[in-house]
Amino acid sequence: MANPSIRIRQPVALRAVNRVGAVVRRCGLRPFSLEAERILEKARQASGFEVRDPMFREGLERLVHGLEAHARLSTFGRLAARGTVQRSAESRSRVERAFAEHPEIGEEPIRAPVFIVGMPRSGTTILHALLHLDRDHRAPLSWECLLPHPAPNPDDYQSNERIETVRREFDQIFRLVPDFRRKHYMTADSPQECVGVTALNFASFQYMAMAWLPEYHDWFASTDQAANLRWHRRFLQFLQSGGVPSRRWLLKSPVHLMRLRALFEVYPNARVIVTHRHPADVVPSVGSLISSMRSFYSDHEDTLRTGREQLRIWADYFARFLRDRRELDREEQMVDVFFDDFVKDQMSVVDAIYSRFGWDLRPEDRDRMERFLQQERRGKHGVHKYSLEQVGITPAEIDNEYAHYLAFLETQR
Repeated sequence: MANPSIRIRQPVALRAVNRVGAVVRRCGLRPFSLEAERILEKARQASGFEVRDPMFREGLERLVHGLEAHARLSTFGRLAARGTVQRSAESRSRVERAFAEHPEIGEEPIRAPVFIVGMPRSGTTILHALLHLDRDHRAPLSWECLLPHPAPNPDDYQSNERIETVRREFDQIFRLVPDFRRKHYMTADSPQECVGVTALNFASFQYMAMAWLPEYHDWFASTDQAANLRWHRRFLQFLQSGGVPSRRWLLKSPVHLMRLRALFEVYPNARVIVTHRHPADVVPSVGSLISSMRSFYSDHEDTLRTGREQLRIWADYFARFLRDRRELDREEQMVDVFFDDFVKDQMSVVDAIYSRFGWDLRPEDRDRMERFLQQERRGKHGVHKYSLEQVGITPAEIDNEYAHYLAFLETQR
């Protein structure tokens, strides 16, 4: 029998706040409401600048509508979501003000970036963190995406109050979501996924990980991803403008599967690392992770609904990827990595990537990678247990939804 909900063990005080909030809402009051115009006005006041990007505004309006209409946010979840959205609006406004005051930032070159894409829960996060230890690579860090302005400079890149602020916030998340660390590697100064960049454009999968947002996802999946990635490139230019060196940007998101064509349009010299894992392992793992995160924001999270949603989303994204990969014929710019190989011997996979792209790995960078692997050994924070049954999916459904991808895998091994 599938478990209909993967719930976090909320502290007593948090449960009390949510109960009081529920009573207040039943009385017709709306504490911590989300209103797009109010969010934009507060961002303008905080930054002294108004963002005029149509995608940014439309994404915000659709997101706020979804959070109010579909997400069934708890009182605490509503307060947390409002804070997240407000911070994104203000961060974007400050970045755009920097461009307005210093238009030369838009001339910053972004040379041959590296993108890690592939199925979620297929080793992309650890591979991203591992390759980031090569001093030739620079990834957007968690704190840079949450509190990007001013652009980091060499003097404060590794130690500043913004890092400490984000570290305290992450520690709070780990206390409120006790099982999160078992499921996902994340620190204030670790590499952040590209969803953290596109969140500042309000066109991001990051918000779907927070809440049940079916209409928002329909919009996101059909919107102009080239325009979304042009903002992504603009953000890299902003970060780069502070003077922290970057020979190669190192970027990562499974969501890039659904926009490979747009990725190469915006970054024609990109190198792409594609990670693979059997979807019978991917779907319950990502469903479990997202269900845990959504239960932080809502007391009505339904694991079975989330599992079925993730089954279809990633089947669709990978179908787009297979089509675009075939039509674009950019094989010389791509390399495939298989999860089982990576689990067995991470450094052998790293060596294969470097060989494919003609990179050199310095001995001291290799040593840093090997020390990281020892420190962040698999299962350090506990074992993430999941199953198809837990998310209400059958093996036959996996075989049916991912038939083309499974056939593709057979040709690659």
